[in-house]
Amino acid sequence: ALQPISPMYTIAAAFGNVHGVYQPGNVQLEPEILGAAQKYIKEKEGLDTDKPVFFVFHGGSGSSAEDIRKAISYGVIKMNIDTDTQWAFWDGIRAYEAKYHDYLQGQIGTPEGELKPNKKYYDPRMSLRSGEEFMAKRLCEAAEDLNCVNVLSGW
Repeated sequence: ALQPISPMYTIAAAFGNVHGVYQPGNVQLEPEILGAAQKYIKEKEGLDTDKPVFFVFHGGSGSSAEDIRKAISYGVIKMNIDTDTQWAFWDGIRAYEAKYHDYLQGQIGTPEGELKPNKKYYDPRMSLRSGEEFMAKRLCEAAEDLNCVNVLSGW
């Protein structure tokens, strides 16, 4: 039987989710499993609420907005997207290198002149900043997908 632990107790239930990203169609999520679990727990424990437990969505990277919304409707309150945020950060660095490739081949010599310095381009803070910007964009997308934009505006 379920025992009260705390009001913040969460369960990481599997419903087809996996860590990492796979080809579209290779992972078939079944968020309805979460709904069935909620119903079972409600009936088994004689509870009044339709969502007696909170779920964590492990392996959320690469999931469709529709599957995310369904999972939320069945009680998901947290979703892990580590693989997506890692890729976003890397993609920002990759984009920076592609944009400034000709400036990153040596300390001296730019497309504007063979004696011009490139220090401002190979400074790692520049490429890392690009990674941060791409990751921030991905986090904003996740906030939209998870319906958590401006929900704490009163705090």
